[in-house]
Amino acid sequence: MIDESRPAGFWGRTGDRVRQVNQSRRVVGALRGVRRMLPGSGEVAFSGDGTPSDRVARLMLQVAGDRPSAVRELGLATVQAWQALTNKGASDGAVTIMFTDLVGFSSWALRAGDDQVLRLLREFFDVTDDVVEGYGGVVVKSLGDGVMVAFSDVDKAIEAASALGSAVSALHHDGYRPALRVGLHRGWPRKVGKDYIGVDVNIAARVADAAGGGEVLVTEQVLEAADRGRYVARSRRFRAKGTPKDLAVYAVVPRHER
Repeated sequence: MIDESRPAGFWGRTGDRVRQVNQSRRVVGALRGVRRMLPGSGEVAFSGDGTPSDRVARLMLQVAGDRPSAVRELGLATVQAWQALTNKGASDGAVTIMFTDLVGFSSWALRAGDDQVLRLLREFFDVTDDVVEGYGGVVVKSLGDGVMVAFSDVDKAIEAASALGSAVSALHHDGYRPALRVGLHRGWPRKVGKDYIGVDVNIAARVADAAGGGEVLVTEQVLEAADRGRYVARSRRFRAKGTPKDLAVYAVVPRHER
């Protein structure tokens, strides 16, 4: 109910002020920062399966439109937090996703021949299965000359990445000594059957792409959940399409390997 004791222009000025705050770049930027600290890496996922959070997120975007606003950010933050809580139940908590890739494999495979390539890949996947299983992880799927792996224990994920890199470096075929690059990110991806999908999975893949041969790169979310005293971590410059602009990435080595 409007307070008629207020001057007539009061409500107009109040409305203008509300609109200014709603569209303020500083306010919108601050709320986006809050969203980035929520599970899900600052993104709202659309599963396409008609879940309540999916429908609410789409409705929120339709109502708020594409223009940046405080109301839009607040609404998306609410949906993002809701999705994270829902996904936690579906995936038994936060998951550390690891991607691996053999450096220089494609170039070597072109000249090595099918027999050598198949022999190396069999050894690589056998070693991967043994190491991942030993550290309590699950191989989600193979990706040509790499794998996607999921871990519930973040420290075991980092240890597995290091151990796998060492094991792979011992393989040798036709003059090719493979070096493994590894990327890890921790979040709440959506589990679909045995697979995982979502922004957190994409981030892990992009981080792996940025790693050098024999290098393990992890995001800040991984280090924050790990026993950091067990690792030497060196900050790395990182920027990749489809990842948060302020995503912090580190090259890590277990201290016992120094």
